Amino acid sequence: MSETAGTQPPGSQISLFEHALQLHLLAPDEPLPRDGAPYPDDALHRGRPRPEPEDRHTVGKDAALVLDAHFARTSALPGELVGAFNDVYAPIYPNARIAAAAERAERRRVHETGRWLVRYGTDRDSVTVGLALVAAVGTVEDVRLIQTIGLLSNQFGPLAAHALERLPGSTDALLWLADRVAGWGRVSVVEALCRLDDPVAQPWLLRRACDGGFLNAYFVGKIAQVTRLHEVVTGAEVDDEIVDHTGRLLLVMTFSQGMGVTLSGYPHAEAVLAAHLRHLEQLGPSATRYCTAAWLANSLGEHGDAGSIGPVQRWQPYRDNYLALLARDDWCEVARDALAAKDPGIARLVGTPSGRRLPAFANRPNE
Repeated sequence: MSETAGTQPPGSQISLFEHALQLHLLAPDEPLPRDGAPYPDDALHRGRPRPEPEDRHTVGKDAALVLDAHFARTSALPGELVGAFNDVYAPIYPNARIAAAAERAERRRVHETGRWLVRYGTDRDSVTVGLALVAAVGTVEDVRLIQTIGLLSNQFGPLAAHALERLPGSTDALLWLADRVAGWGRVSVVEALCRLDDPVAQPWLLRRACDGGFLNAYFVGKIAQVTRLHEVVTGAEVDDEIVDHTGRLLLVMTFSQGMGVTLSGYPHAEAVLAAHLRHLEQLGPSATRYCTAAWLANSLGEHGDAGSIGPVQRWQPYRDNYLALLARDDWCEVARDALAAKDPGIARLVGTPSGRRLPAFANRPNE
């Protein structure tokens, strides 16, 4: 049975794979806008109650039963599974029951079925189960297929990361996807790279893993640990990308309570903050550095998240040093020029009370 064998997707609806590929070609080096939303199957899902498992111990059971019944029929074609999971819960994370169903069936058939569902499936549930099958039995020949569907990262990123992590040469494949996902998909890909702890990934983890998003809080502690950030940033050779990334990482730690390692719980917080300040003084200002320093100064004070930073007195020397930088003439000039150029980061900062009180903007008339 060839990969394209089986009933063709119903009607003229585009497959989710083709949807992801078309959007990817418009901006091949960036995450898909809005994570690819709207998906082609939105009309199917809009307003429909989503099936939920009775409890976490039964997750994947119903989907596995559908797979067992399908593979029990030797004449069953992959296309018959399109829509078959719409009324059962299809987990987007690795699931032992679905993996076991894949192991019970003939490996070649499982592989072909999974590939077909990922490539031609027109609803997210069947594509999700197809990707789980590929994750269970896939080969290096599936890398591009997995990466492409993984671009729809909030739905498929977790399973795509799992599928790639299991393959030989997974670091390079994950790094390609890491630059092109955001949100929950980024969490899964970065966590997979941290688990691999491959030196090949170290430069990316030190410079680009943390994009400043709220969900970064789930993995900033893992990045700091795997890269031994405290040793790198206090070393002799630190480039501006590492400095800027370190600032983002520290800032995320100031609001990571309940998700990951907090600044108060990070054992090297003082050393990394001191090194970050020292490097900022040496590198000089930019709009991005101004914003990071301003948000850090605010987050380390009394208006910060107490659960993430603990007693503010601990951070007072660092906060004072960030504020001193922000008051320097050269830093103020860069910030004002960026505001005049409508830099979005500076504009967002000035839109807050704490931002408007900074020396660069304190005498600016209200708009």
